[in-house]
Amino acid sequence: MKYLVTFVSFLFQALNIAILARVLISWVPSLAQSRVGELIYEITEPILGPIRRLLPNIGGFDFSPLIAMVLLQALARLLTRALGA
Repeated sequence: MKYLVTFVSFLFQALNIAILARVLISWVPSLAQSRVGELIYEITEPILGPIRRLLPNIGGFDFSPLIAMVLLQALARLLTRALGA
């Protein structure tokens, strides 16, 4: 069971890092069009897309990465507690 908790924690940390990387990559167009940028977008879009559709841009800012990271942290805590960590 401990290995499952460790894996779940690692998975959620990796997703948070991918979302942060996407935010940083979006500021540099040449990175966004690179192979790494495309991979990051493919990983994060299933998480960010639905949130973006629910929330409009506020003042031209996209808050979906911030909300996704908060939701992922909350979900990770719930799952690790449910799994007995």
